[in-house]
Amino acid sequence: MTSLRFKVVDEAIRRKAKEVALPAERPSEYFGMYVFNRDRMRKYLPKNVYVALVDTMENRTPLSRELAMNVAAGMKQWALEMGATHYTHWFQPLNGGTAEKHDAFVEHDGHGGMIEEFSGKLLIQQEPDASSFPNGGIRNTFEARGYSAWDPTSPAFIVGTTLCIPTVFIAYTGEALDFKTPLLKSIDAMDRAATEVCRLFDPQVKRVTSFLGWEQEYFLVDEGLWAARPDLVLTGRTLMGHESAKNQQLEDHYFGAIPTRVAAFMRDLDVELLKLGIPVKTRHNEVAPNQFELAPIYEETNLANDHNLLLMSVIHRIARRHCFRCLLHEKPFKGINGSGKHNNWSLGTDTGVNLFSPGKTPKDNLLFVTFLVNTIMAVYKYNGLLKASIMSATNAHRLGANEAPPAIISVFLGRQLSEVLDKIENSSSEEAIAVDEKAGFRLGVTSIPELLLDNTDRNRTSPFAFTGNRFEFRAVGSSANCGGALTVLNTAVAAQLKLFRRQIDELSATGMPIEKAIFTVLRDYIRECKPVRFDGNGYSDAWKQEARKRGLDTETSAPLIFDRFLTQESIELFTSMGVLSKVELEARTEVEWETYTKKIQIEARVLGDLAMNHILPVASRYQSMLLDKVAKFGEIFPADEAKQLAEQDRLLIVKLAEHMKEVQRQVEEMVEARKVANRIADERAKAIEYHDKVVPLMESIRYYIDKLELIVDNEMWTLPKYRELLFLK
Repeated sequence: MTSLRFKVVDEAIRRKAKEVALPAERPSEYFGMYVFNRDRMRKYLPKNVYVALVDTMENRTPLSRELAMNVAAGMKQWALEMGATHYTHWFQPLNGGTAEKHDAFVEHDGHGGMIEEFSGKLLIQQEPDASSFPNGGIRNTFEARGYSAWDPTSPAFIVGTTLCIPTVFIAYTGEALDFKTPLLKSIDAMDRAATEVCRLFDPQVKRVTSFLGWEQEYFLVDEGLWAARPDLVLTGRTLMGHESAKNQQLEDHYFGAIPTRVAAFMRDLDVELLKLGIPVKTRHNEVAPNQFELAPIYEETNLANDHNLLLMSVIHRIARRHCFRCLLHEKPFKGINGSGKHNNWSLGTDTGVNLFSPGKTPKDNLLFVTFLVNTIMAVYKYNGLLKASIMSATNAHRLGANEAPPAIISVFLGRQLSEVLDKIENSSSEEAIAVDEKAGFRLGVTSIPELLLDNTDRNRTSPFAFTGNRFEFRAVGSSANCGGALTVLNTAVAAQLKLFRRQIDELSATGMPIEKAIFTVLRDYIRECKPVRFDGNGYSDAWKQEARKRGLDTETSAPLIFDRFLTQESIELFTSMGVLSKVELEARTEVEWETYTKKIQIEARVLGDLAMNHILPVASRYQSMLLDKVAKFGEIFPADEAKQLAEQDRLLIVKLAEHMKEVQRQVEEMVEARKVANRIADERAKAIEYHDKVVPLMESIRYYIDKLELIVDNEMWTLPKYRELLFLK
């Protein structure tokens, strides 16, 4: 195994960047070439069918089965011309990834032959086995039927030779078993509630759209080095490994020159994504070594989320093409930055107004402050629920460490907006609402043009920050489906806006002018939600204590945080807004506990195997070498001199023995702790047991293994070290 480590290190050093053949056309010409977008719809569909489908996409009006037959015919013709041989319903089960079953475009022709066939029925609906996916007890093996149903609002696309049709996934009994279904319902709830509030300002508003711009962080590791680390292969993170002497402390990787091999990979990835209609725009080195980021232009939330999930599939394929492995785990390496997926969330009207952009008139500013304050109120009210929406066994490693936001949800506004809200709070007139446009700033260097200052600064420790014309939900993990967090956010804000509109109507009914009613309610909200506003250092211990005093949710145990899904307040929120039923919430929370347990269970088993089969044998061999060396000193030199010469070796032998003893003892203790936990039938109690008993032992075992890594001869150590994993690229 030692020879394997040095072999893959040597191969990684010798690898060269692969040539990437860029298309001859401009990106605008091949953008979306593998997508059944509006241009293809117009070409392949009858005009009346095209108009009906666009109406469905824009206004979510029902599409008849007859029209669906025409859509299927046009979609099949396009797909076959593009070389597709199969089709699949592409859906998002509760395991966090995507699922697909490929069927060929063929049916019997009734005469012993076959014909290419793809009916409207196959487009609209299929029947995957629901019991084989996480379902929280809703489906069993003896009652396994589930349905996948076409989502016309997200266009079909081709990957390889397969036509992929975005779909929802529901149980035979009607409950949602995926992320897309509740996300779509939350988007509709937001549309209805926000539109009603917008009409207080502009009666012409007919629709409000939720937008998402995600920022995907990831690590790249040479494929050979990855293969020589069983923990990376099986869990996505290193379960052991001492920090490299140099990691990110020089701050020289962030926005640095992109390494040649990585740049080739990025070019290849960009082309693939653009062909799939994903509007990628930004790529750069992130803070940690071998960490990078990719971000597209923002899109409608449902489509943006589909695109992120598609990216998470494509990026692995392209990485392997360049002899890399892509790590989407939130914390693959201890002691350096983890990876997140910042969700830039905004709302816009069909009249072209960004509801989170300050306006130029008092009325525009009142609209802006209305949506700003209602969003803050929603975050304040559903503080713990929002944290539950981003919590997982993997993200728990990241939150509050190395520039990741803490496990306390607060809102950052910046000095100017905080002053505006404070002024409203202490004023009796709606004229207090005024937000400056961007101010000019001259640097004092004549060749540098004037800079424009945003109305907020940046706070990298804030989990939910206002960044000028949107909110940035920074706590979402890099491997997560954005739909989970955005379903909660959309639903919470929609419920708050619905309450706001009702309160305005009640005050208006008493004869109070609309503007005064809006100002009065906003002023009360600003006072009520003030505890969630925090512009300081989210990492400080003082903030943790202060947050507790303010009544914010400060729980850090993932299994206990999942309880927030099942509070009476949460159940009332989701059921009243028509997003999730009580049964669906109970099932999803069961899945959260079960998934947490399984991930820790796998990690513990891998750690135990590596400790006993890799680490202890190597440490024992090194210890034997030292013992042999000490014995030979005794054979050659007088006793006193031999003792003096062997003193350092004796100390190392003792240290090795102590560390090895602790590793073996604690691995055995961890195995017993797992056995105890596995006998617990209740998923919540089992997850808590794994969190409270198994995870601390894993951390302690790692501590002693990392100590052994520092002592054992480098040439004997079997696993690639951090300096090799992070700095060979």
